[in-house]
Amino acid sequence: MTDHPDAPSLFDLGWSAFFADQVLPEEAGLVPVRIASVHRARLTALGEAGPVAPVLAVHATTGDFAVGDFVLVDPATTTLRRRLDRKSVLERRTEGSRVAQLAAANVDTLFVVTSCNADFNPARLERYLAMANEGDIDPVIVLTKADTTDAVARYQTEAAALQSGLAVVVLNPREPAAAEALAQWCGPGRTVAVVGSSGVGKSTLVNTLAGPGQALPQQTGGIREHDAKGRHTTTARSLHAMAGGGFVIDTPGMRTLHVGDAAGGIETLFSEITELAPACRFRDCTHAHEPGCAVQAAVAAGTLDPERLNRWRKLLTENRHNTPVVTGPRGNKRR
Repeated sequence: MTDHPDAPSLFDLGWSAFFADQVLPEEAGLVPVRIASVHRARLTALGEAGPVAPVLAVHATTGDFAVGDFVLVDPATTTLRRRLDRKSVLERRTEGSRVAQLAAANVDTLFVVTSCNADFNPARLERYLAMANEGDIDPVIVLTKADTTDAVARYQTEAAALQSGLAVVVLNPREPAAAEALAQWCGPGRTVAVVGSSGVGKSTLVNTLAGPGQALPQQTGGIREHDAKGRHTTTARSLHAMAGGGFVIDTPGMRTLHVGDAAGGIETLFSEITELAPACRFRDCTHAHEPGCAVQAAVAAGTLDPERLNRWRKLLTENRHNTPVVTGPRGNKRR
């Protein structure tokens, strides 16, 4: 491993005391690098010496790693010795699978990109938010294509209502001003990830944040006007330096997203429901038909959207179905 004049510092890569404290005395000679891309049979990484192609140990697979992971490598052989514990993790589940798929690691902020058209889907956005909450990542809703509608304020209001304290930003991802609008979540030492459907401007936003000096800009594509769906131009997750400092992780478009192992994330997402629950007459109230239900009373009073309650119930059921049951001794099941 040789020094590269344009290589980022460890701090800019996101290195902090959280990771430094994990390095054992006997590992002092190893070099920390950050995973930049994960392919079927190989990894790429970035370090203070520049790009690295870590060599996996015997029996290790690329599926054990996520873009954004910090790992320790032998500087003489570039052999990957150990992955450090993650500060945060973004995981997704696809239809028919109860096994989580790693999307990104050690992310500070998740930009959930959606457009002001038919792509705007509260139920899907809530899944992204639950995923971010569960992964200990701050979510931000980014609204694009505002120039195609006269109802921008309505989209902003609907997006902000999805979670208490949720930040919502309206921007044109092609304009340099987009980087300024998101600057408070970016900068040296910060990592953001971008998720959303194909065609909403994710890769365009990544290119804007990375600036004109990036070596290999992300490919972008348009959408079909009749249903606001786009083509998958990003096929793999990847880590890119931002012009203002820090790094951004682009992700492939997701048209279907299922939750699992996200009970805490759902509780945060639907805090207006979970905060009402203790006022119900019965501790095991399902908020469906029981007398003395504070949640149903809020619906009747018009302070809680019944559709919001229906989506909460659907997400809970989906999460329960997709959350693996831990098997104890002699096959006894326990959660």
